[in-house]
Amino acid sequence: MATHFANGDTRLSLWRRVREFAVPPAMIETATARRNAGDWAGACAAAGFDLDLDLRALSRAWGRDVRERIRADLRRLAPDLLRWHLPRIAPDGLLRPGLTMPLARYDAGEGSLCLVVRTPPAWADGGQRISLALWDGTLSEPVARGHPHPRPSRRYRFDLHRHLWDAGAAGELRTRSGADRSADADPSADGEWLSDGEWLSDGGRRVGGAWLAYADRFTFADRLLGHEGSLCATERWADEARIVLGAEGRDSGTVVVRLGGRQRLALHLAADGTVTTGRDTGGQGTAGRDAGSGAPLVLPDAATWTLPDLELLRAGLVDAGQLHPLVAGALVPGHPPAARDPYPDPARQSRLVECRGARHRIGLVDGVLSALDHSPDELRREELLVALGGPPLPCLRLIDEAHRRPDCLTGVRERLDHGDIAGALAVVEGLLGPEAVLRDGPLKDELESAARRRITYGLYRAGLAGGRTGPVRTRRRRSVRDPRLGPRPAGRR
Repeated sequence: MATHFANGDTRLSLWRRVREFAVPPAMIETATARRNAGDWAGACAAAGFDLDLDLRALSRAWGRDVRERIRADLRRLAPDLLRWHLPRIAPDGLLRPGLTMPLARYDAGEGSLCLVVRTPPAWADGGQRISLALWDGTLSEPVARGHPHPRPSRRYRFDLHRHLWDAGAAGELRTRSGADRSADADPSADGEWLSDGEWLSDGGRRVGGAWLAYADRFTFADRLLGHEGSLCATERWADEARIVLGAEGRDSGTVVVRLGGRQRLALHLAADGTVTTGRDTGGQGTAGRDAGSGAPLVLPDAATWTLPDLELLRAGLVDAGQLHPLVAGALVPGHPPAARDPYPDPARQSRLVECRGARHRIGLVDGVLSALDHSPDELRREELLVALGGPPLPCLRLIDEAHRRPDCLTGVRERLDHGDIAGALAVVEGLLGPEAVLRDGPLKDELESAARRRITYGLYRAGLAGGRTGPVRTRRRRSVRDPRLGPRPAGRR
């Protein structure tokens, strides 16, 4: 069973940091401008996407009609919005590694194509890059051959949730996320619990949330409805399950809801609108199986949990101006767009320090952080005394600390972890100056480590490094567990 949170706000604090650092405003602004100009490839580059598709070769192999359908979807693709909604893992909120997620499917003659996005394995996730490719059922691409899970995932899929990546459909997020319902709405207000674990509404239709009345309530009921708040989007489960069945050409069947670990729930939807629930029995029978793979149909992860942005808004931890503009427009209609500082950080401001009984200033001079209230000759003498083992001036001690372990180190580390190299360097240059030379310490170590991880990712893309030989990133010890963020992958130690 998943670990309980000691403080219910800890999980939301994690999501708040993810929303602050994972998709920086500069990325959103650049990707949006290029997408609006019709440059879908440039928008992907701005959002940290690598393109593994060739539309010319696609035309020769599948025909112009398929190519134009794919090109139309690529023009509607908002890669920054997709990055915003991709699944993440604790404790740092990084992209869930080693996934292949379908965006759209195309039937063409005897075969079918699938537009997919892939996240690299954990050992090669430096820079948090994402690849965009086409899946035809074969391992024709070198990147697919080296990927741990090249086949499209049944659980992490976006082909049934275009509002999470299609800029033209982003407005559907309000309905599909349940934001149009009151936060304190009682699902039992319009109906009656039945003894067999079903829920009967006034119209004779049994809706999602029925699992709450199941006989033993499962081992996860208290966790889902207790001090952590309502994590599951139960009010949408029945409708979302019908969308899954409809994609297979059915109006009834069984859809499995995965709630993390070994916790499963089976939703049985009948053609007359009734919904019953029970334990997942391993997908026995054929009514709820995928037509292609024969595996049980699974409710997509995006439909299982309450949208994090909705929880953050209801908890008052963020306002609409801190969200992605397309997300804010859907969840808070009519909210005016807010101007955001691309790299908000107080480290760029001038600082004061108590030095020898006086208050001195520390600021940038000729692109280097310097003590403003000491003469050059005095500074040279003090630096010589420090080299001989003497105590440094408070001003020089503060400057040295800023070069080795600045107050903004946590923000720099967060940006580097999420691949925002430009943002991290902007914060460092704002503090130390563009001409500064880094000194040995944690700040320099973080920058060098990020550069090595980017090299590892490049080797992975080139097929020159494997999972067993690639370096393993050392992460901080886990302290937060969120079912939507998932367990730590096997590639992390």
